[in-house]
Amino acid sequence: WAGMAPGNYESAGKRLSSRTRKGNKKLRACLVECARAAARKKDTYLSAKYHRIAARRGANRASMAVGRTILEIIYYLLTRKEPYKELGADYWDRQREAKIVRQTVKKLEGLGYEVKLEKVGA
Repeated sequence: WAGMAPGNYESAGKRLSSRTRKGNKKLRACLVECARAAARKKDTYLSAKYHRIAARRGANRASMAVGRTILEIIYYLLTRKEPYKELGADYWDRQREAKIVRQTVKKLEGLGYEVKLEKVGA
């Protein structure tokens, strides 16, 4: 009903860009405005997401993506009746670090090594 879901256009196994669906224009405008306001806030998950997408795709697409994320957050808050948990601006960095560790361990185990991980205190 908000019309903020990304398109699902694929050809020959390649995902292509497409328009978002038609939906409630006032709700969409409100969510995009909230996304732009969230982008100006420092050290938040939504701000980090906006700036990551805006660097690659532009400000308008980033605000639409963050608006959809806000809509998803609202949905989960209403259905699960749980308080909002801020993931933080460093969420993407933590995810990337964990991914690199998993991939490296998998490669080493594939080569026949036994891997034991210990975090070195800095």
